[in-house]
Amino acid sequence: MYTKHHFPNQKPNEKILMFIRRHWIVVAKIIILSILISVLPIAFYLFFARQYEFLSQDLYRSVYVLFNSAYALFVILFTFSNFIDYYLDVWIVTDMRVINIEQKGLFAREMSEKELGRMQDITSEIKGFWATVFHFGDVHIQTAGEEQRFIFKQIPEADEVTRQISDLAAEYRKAHPESGSEEDVA
Repeated sequence: MYTKHHFPNQKPNEKILMFIRRHWIVVAKIIILSILISVLPIAFYLFFARQYEFLSQDLYRSVYVLFNSAYALFVILFTFSNFIDYYLDVWIVTDMRVINIEQKGLFAREMSEKELGRMQDITSEIKGFWATVFHFGDVHIQTAGEEQRFIFKQIPEADEVTRQISDLAAEYRKAHPESGSEEDVA
């Protein structure tokens, strides 16, 4: 498992400098949405039980209980899968590289890494009212070559993370001039 001090395939003498998960507001939105959709069957019952007498009959009550059980199972599965996605999406910044571990469903995970010396364009993007109020956003990292961009999604203090990774990349390039981008070598 990934911790703030160790992760699989960690190189010898590699130090973890940042261990980043999505902002807590993301999981709060999931919990609030789950609570709201959990209340719907109760509100439905309270409204229709007073208006109509059909829910007092055994057959209709049994169908209603069956429907509510299936609905509750759906809500629990929705909440659980979204929490797993939140909890297992991790970005690790070490003194040598950046590792992106992204959960793609319950049984699929994508892990990729980029060396600090190959990073060229590091940008933060904060969109929307809530992102501005709670200080979270996305960090985009473009590397040399045709590789796809890293995107740190909905992380806290995106501007500060961008600055720190830019500083780390500059320090890494000074300490390891041979690891520069392909354009520098050509």
